[in-house]
Amino acid sequence: MGEVRLEHVRKVYNNGHVAVAGADFHAANGELLVLVGPSGCGKSTLLRMIAGLESITEGTISIDGRVVNACSPKDRDIAMVFQSYALYPHMTVAENLAFGLRLRGRPAAEIDHSVREVARTLELTELLKHRPALLSGGQRQRVALGRAIVRSPRVFLLDEPLSNLDAKLRLTMRTEIAKLQRTLQATMIYVTHDQIEAMTLGSRIVVLDRGVIQQIDTPMRLYEQPSNLFVAGFFGSPAMNFLRGTLRSESAAYLTCEDLTIGLGEFLRINPRLSDRVGKPIVIGLRPEDLRLAPGARSTDPQFGARLDVIESVGNEVFLNFRLGANEMVLRMAPGQLPSIGTHVQLSFTPSKLHCFDPESGQRLNA
Repeated sequence: MGEVRLEHVRKVYNNGHVAVAGADFHAANGELLVLVGPSGCGKSTLLRMIAGLESITEGTISIDGRVVNACSPKDRDIAMVFQSYALYPHMTVAENLAFGLRLRGRPAAEIDHSVREVARTLELTELLKHRPALLSGGQRQRVALGRAIVRSPRVFLLDEPLSNLDAKLRLTMRTEIAKLQRTLQATMIYVTHDQIEAMTLGSRIVVLDRGVIQQIDTPMRLYEQPSNLFVAGFFGSPAMNFLRGTLRSESAAYLTCEDLTIGLGEFLRINPRLSDRVGKPIVIGLRPEDLRLAPGARSTDPQFGARLDVIESVGNEVFLNFRLGANEMVLRMAPGQLPSIGTHVQLSFTPSKLHCFDPESGQRLNA
């Protein structure tokens, strides 16, 4: 398989729109790298540039050390799987799988062997004589994957391949793609807008927003150490709670917002480098699972009051939605005895769990 490397890659359209502002990253040999971000962030444009379907304004793309900027898609030894299955409706599953090999003039015996091996891997053997119209969405997507796998390319490029499937089938196919990648030890670059899909599939994730790479990291480091406000808010469901205010300190640190004050306990002792932020605006972030009902909290942990507005029960966990003046916060907890909607309750958190950001640049301030 192949290593893919991008250096200072930019894409600017004729109307001046900057789709990719400058991409520097690599997908290692045998790695499943995910590109994730909201619609219009440039992730599909990047994938199409790697595939040779989109021209590059600046920079270089190399596969296994060979610069491929000027190479046509067919000379890059890549296989692409799209959001649409793009299967030939008049061909059987076997004929769809074999089509690319026939175009390359491979011997019939080799084609037959390759098709049967891929069909066995993807559990399509019983469907080889069926046409796409008789297949389910998941089966069609497996055929589309098989058509790419049968060619044994250096790199697989997958552009939101599961978007057309329902939630249950997406979960199943996600697991199948992860197992398949480990079996093949294939280099895959996978594009998605779904943060759950990105975190469950990728060994590393490239996070994009408006054409700019925000962070490249492992799934857990993105979640636990987001580099800026965008990454912090993008990953997590429910999303991270944010409070904007001014950091202050007397006997202990506290945050003053427009209509409330919240103690931060040992925050400055834990983050001594942030002492120079006292008296300045700051954004404090807290994951819903790091917020808790005050009974049982440590005596050193800060507490504050809030009104319970909404309870969302999703089976194995419960989301409690609170209001603090003009601010809203969500708490995630296991099912159990809950306060009544409309009541004021005390909440607590551990200061070491706080995330701190600059309100102007959005960059993370604490380690």
